[in-house]
Amino acid sequence: MPASIHNFLDHFAAVALGHIDREYPSKLDHVINDECELLGPRTLHPVFFGSFDWHSSVHGHWLLARALRLEPTLPQAGAIRGVFDRHFTASNVAAEVAYLRQRQRGTFERMYGWSWLLKLACELRLGAAAEGGSGGGGGARHAADFSRWAAALAPLESAFVQRYLSYLPKATYPIRVGTHTNSAFGLVFALDHARLTGDAVFESMIARKAMDWYAGDRDCPAWEPDGSDFFSPALMEAECMRRIMPSADFLAWFDRFLPGLAAREPRTLFTPATVSDRSDGQITHLDGLNLSRAWCWRSIAGVMDTSDPRRVLAEQSAAEHLQGALPHVTGDYMGEHWLATFALLAMTE
Repeated sequence: MPASIHNFLDHFAAVALGHIDREYPSKLDHVINDECELLGPRTLHPVFFGSFDWHSSVHGHWLLARALRLEPTLPQAGAIRGVFDRHFTASNVAAEVAYLRQRQRGTFERMYGWSWLLKLACELRLGAAAEGGSGGGGGARHAADFSRWAAALAPLESAFVQRYLSYLPKATYPIRVGTHTNSAFGLVFALDHARLTGDAVFESMIARKAMDWYAGDRDCPAWEPDGSDFFSPALMEAECMRRIMPSADFLAWFDRFLPGLAAREPRTLFTPATVSDRSDGQITHLDGLNLSRAWCWRSIAGVMDTSDPRRVLAEQSAAEHLQGALPHVTGDYMGEHWLATFALLAMTE
């Protein structure tokens, strides 16, 4: 693990622990079928009740799981284990599954929260298969803890896989926004999950849908960012296709999709977004845009030949976007409840 990442892990873990059990303020994605469902976040979601909203709680748990997997001797290791032991219980997960089964809940967190839940499940599975992480000191207990948490989460993991299998065949068109419903992001972590679990049917469905949606795209204008983007629609689509296609096929597609890249066009993709008010929950999304662009640029650069001038541009842009956003991971709760996740993603994926 690069030293630069190691130096941030305990900071990011401390940030996540500061909000993972914070129930309020809360922004619920909650269809109320009758007055009996006028309930608080902890009652509705006994696992994922903190961190302002359900999906941020899910990826806050992912952050903690990844930090613990990479560095089992973190100063916060005991606190992380305590959170997971309290949250990942059979009864808590059963309540989360039961919530999904109620009327009018079919679109709950589609597909952003779905994708992060499967990413969290993958992280727990990876921890269960590890031998104590890069820092040592975990050993058998480390793997056993992850295995127990993964087993507890499994019913919810399965429920979201089923939601994908039901939704993707009827999703005729992709959603190309830079916010939660972005379809390309919704496929990315689902694909990771399908491959890690060896689910060939799920993997094939994801790959077919990505090709149906994006294979013919070319000359992307990259009209971004919108004022509340935290994904780049252009780069997120490219990152999705990078994962779906063999490298040579992807690079040929990428040449058509962003043909002016060697000339730094579209220029907006190389320009970190300006964030005018970090207390505004929508405007501060743009810090997340800078972090997710850093993640995508770094990933895409990795498949380019070292002689390709676009690789240097991509790596430079990744670094500029990351450096522009890292100082702002903390400071106001509107960003603090989620930005560290995107920072860790940009630095470790």
